[in-house]
Amino acid sequence: MNIDHGLMNVWIEGDAITRAVALLLLAMSLASWIVIVVKTLNLLSARKQAQRIEAFWRSANIHDAIHTLGSEEHNPFREVATKGQQALSHLKTSAAQTELSKQLDTSDWVTRGLQNAIDDEVGKLQSGLAILASVGSTSPFIGLFGTVWGIYHALMQIGMAGQATIDKVAGPIGEALIMTALGLAVAIPAVLGYNALVRANKSMVARMNRFAHDLHALLVTGARVKTGA
Repeated sequence: MNIDHGLMNVWIEGDAITRAVALLLLAMSLASWIVIVVKTLNLLSARKQAQRIEAFWRSANIHDAIHTLGSEEHNPFREVATKGQQALSHLKTSAAQTELSKQLDTSDWVTRGLQNAIDDEVGKLQSGLAILASVGSTSPFIGLFGTVWGIYHALMQIGMAGQATIDKVAGPIGEALIMTALGLAVAIPAVLGYNALVRANKSMVARMNRFAHDLHALLVTGARVKTGA
């Protein structure tokens, strides 16, 4: 295998800054792919959990209904239902009733509990997206910096050698441009993954809001507003 020119030669012949840029791009790529894979698996799990919502509404009481949502460590629908039920139970306690009933009615208190639960779950869904956004926006410029640095050193070496023929210039300059290509290779998956996850998160948040709306009606009035999940 000829390694006179190419990615391997960039690493072998590169200085500390060139290697640092390459390692930084590698670390950014690994971080973005880890986020994409983990968040995708979480969303797939949440979609499976959402399929249990209909069984939730067919349960005899709220405690059995929450049990039907599953016992996974991260279950956004169970968290919303649990926080809503806890808010209602807290309001009905004798100690809380005298203090809270003067300021908030049942509907307001349950609404606050459900909204807090949804806000927590939205925060969990959005965790890691900042990494993808940062990688997608900065990695092309990091790669470009590596290219500029590589071209500078290549031209310096060519100038000292006194050989400026095209065959002497093309190799080092081409190797320097590899850094730009690496920056784009890191940025493109991060940007695509970010956009896909944002769309999927919006869909999941809308589903949680619909669930919370129906749950609010159930907890406050004892009946759902509508039959859809």
